[in-house]
Amino acid sequence: MEEIIQENDIQEETSSNEVTREDIDRLIRRHVYSSMAVGLIPIPVVDFLAVSGIQLNLVRKLSKIYNIPFSKESTKNIIISLVGGSIPAVTGQPVASSIKFIPIIGQSLGAVSMPLIAGASTFAVGKVFYRHFAAGGTFLTFDVEKAKAYYDEMFQKGKALTTKMQVKTA
Repeated sequence: MEEIIQENDIQEETSSNEVTREDIDRLIRRHVYSSMAVGLIPIPVVDFLAVSGIQLNLVRKLSKIYNIPFSKESTKNIIISLVGGSIPAVTGQPVASSIKFIPIIGQSLGAVSMPLIAGASTFAVGKVFYRHFAAGGTFLTFDVEKAKAYYDEMFQKGKALTTKMQVKTA
């Protein structure tokens, strides 16, 4: 029976043997767009929490593709350690979100910076977990320290990608 990749999701029963790299890229891209959209929420901290939820959902879907039992708590801890250990992300998301507290100019700066940072971080999280799961890793074998350099590299690629996405949608 041939699995069909749906527009909004990869079917729950799809196995890693049936999913292509393009399918994974499409899944990550959809979550990047979602993160960028919630980055526009004008309420500080709400946008940051929404992006965290999108990243958790992305990792949950990737874990299902690779038949890895998902644990919300361990995933949250890994993401916090991964993103929190990265200088651009730790200063980027919370600062871009909280800058919206500044009247008038803060809203404008936050509207420009938060979608870019949120999208780049989501891209990096997706790529890190994709690489780890594709190599046979699980949540129990995830080494945050080893993943940080790759996260930083993917964050930079994600910034370039989200900048292009912003230009296309503008």
